[in-house]
Amino acid sequence: MSDCEPGYVQGLARDYLRYVLQAPAPAPGRASRLLQEVAFAVQTEIEATLKPVLDFDVPSVERARAIFNEVMEKEFEDGVVNWGRIVTVFAFEGILAKKLLGERAPDADTAQEVSRFVAEFLTRTAGEWIRQHGGWENGFVKKFEPKSCWLTFLEVTGKICGVLFLLQQYC
Repeated sequence: MSDCEPGYVQGLARDYLRYVLQAPAPAPGRASRLLQEVAFAVQTEIEATLKPVLDFDVPSVERARAIFNEVMEKEFEDGVVNWGRIVTVFAFEGILAKKLLGERAPDADTAQEVSRFVAEFLTRTAGEWIRQHGGWENGFVKKFEPKSCWLTFLEVTGKICGVLFLLQQYC
């Protein structure tokens, strides 16, 4: 399977959910492991910094999907796609999943549904861009290798702050 196909992206989203929720999972591939590190660092920083903004409930997968789509459509409405924005999609997935599941472990159906709507959004919005920029293995991994990670981390943190500002309008 190509690393630009929807199934691959859904696997990344599912792996990230497992990582955030500390659920058992097989060892991730290189791109997935790096995505987990970068997105979780961003997510952790945002959760600590913007705790009051994150005081909302997500009672169902349907509500999680609606919030996710509303916020992400707004975030990408200018048509600009870059790796920083893509990482914010995963960080936001993690925030929503924690709100949806609380302290309970994700059941397979819930994790599958959440990872599916995240993958559908990314494939529709950024799939062609990802393909043109080397895919996950050649584009993302090279962009976020440790040598360039700090500048990218700051870019992503700024983007997710903007996403959370948008979230306030919907919750």
